[in-house]
Parts: sequence; structure tokens; C-alpha cells
Amino acid sequence: MPHAPTRSSPWPDARALSDSFFDRDARQLARDLLGKVIRHRCGELWLSARIIETEAYYLAEKGSHASLGYTEKRKALFLGGGHIYMYYARGGDSLNFSAQGPGNAVLIKSAYPWLDSHSPDASLARMQSNNPDSQGRPRPAGKLCAGQTLLCKALGLKVPDWDARRFDPQHLFVEDVGERPSRVVQTSRLGIPSGRDEHLPYRFVDAAFAGHCTRNPLRRGQVEGRDFYLLAAKDEHR
Repeated sequence: MPHAPTRSSPWPDARALSDSFFDRDARQLARDLLGKVIRHRCGELWLSARIIETEAYYLAEKGSHASLGYTEKRKALFLGGGHIYMYYARGGDSLNFSAQGPGNAVLIKSAYPWLDSHSPDASLARMQSNNPDSQGRPRPAGKLCAGQTLLCKALGLKVPDWDARRFDPQHLFVEDVGERPSRVVQTSRLGIPSGRDEHLPYRFVDAAFAGHCTRNPLRRGQVEGRDFYLLAAKDEHR
């Protein structure tokens, strides 16, 4: 899919994902977002993180917020693909993107700090300052964005600033930097209450970063074909 620079691109070769990229089935979007980079401008710095873990949600299944019905707070879920839906969870902020069809969306579960010429070492230092550990010390890169609220804290993303908004390439966007997972883990989502479709395999993890996500789906004791599916780059989702 082409990523032609727009007049508002923050730099000439920025490859911001278009709204149409998000207008696809939530599971396909959840998988296709792996390897993409979230960029958030904080002052003069661009804080960036590569998406390594996502979860898909649908209006028609019980695990989603949208299944509870439309409210003003949930309106972003019922808008077109590429709207930002943020909410508070576990004492912090969580980031979601609306997908194709009312009530369908993708939750960004974890990411890994991304450094390049637009996000240098100073950006990583700012992320560590935003999200220190319980002792006030800098978190190592592998733990800095290892969870949905840790990710938002590190990137400085807040519910009041971004909920129900579109992306703004001058301040927040998702970029295709050419990274593609060679293998993807597909498994069940985390934190879904019993009886609310907790078994659905709608969680996707970049296998190369499995040890840096919310919970490692390849940890000891997990069995392929029972606890997870391991997909090659060209495989379709289940």
C-alpha cells in the first residue's frame, strides 16, 4: 500500500499509515500492525516504539468494550477505521485503534523502543524518564513498553489528549518503517473474564519479541497447537 507523503508530514520521507490502512478486519489489522512504529511528539523529541503485541476485538463478541453498547465514551469504537480509542485500565492509559466495522478495534498491548535518526538516544532517555521502575530507576528497553499502560506511559500518551481523535502527523501517527515479523504467534487474549469469550485466539505477537510482551506466549509449558499457533509471514490468521 503506498504511503505518499502529505503536506503535514513531519519529515519528507515519513510513511504514516493512512486511514484506509486501518479500515480492515480487526484480526488482520492486529497482525498487520506488528512491526509498525508508533511516533508521538513530546516537545522537540519524537518518542517511538515498534508494535510487538496486539489484540483484536469485535462488537459481536463479549470481550469487547463495544459489546456493552454505544456510549459517548466509547464513540471512537463506532467511528471509521483509524480513530483513536483510549481508556483507563489498571491505573493507566490504554491505546486502541478502530478497525473496519462499527465496534471493532485493535488494542496495542506492547511495543519495543525504536531508535533512528528521528528518535535518537535522547528520545529513549525521555521514555525512561516518563516510565521509571518502582524504585525510580530507568527501566531497561525490553521492559519499558511491555504492557498496554507501560507503553502509553513511556510514550506520554494520555486519554484526555487523544481519545476519539484522528492521527495528526505532526504529533501522533503510526509509521511503516519496513519491518515485518518473520513469524507471528496467535493465541488467546489476556485479562478477559471467564464467560466473555476468553478463549478466542485474537492476540498476536511478533515471535522475535515474545519475551518482551505482556506475557510470553512461548514460555515454558506452552504447547503449539494447544496454547498457541505459530504462523509464518505468509500464513493467514485463524
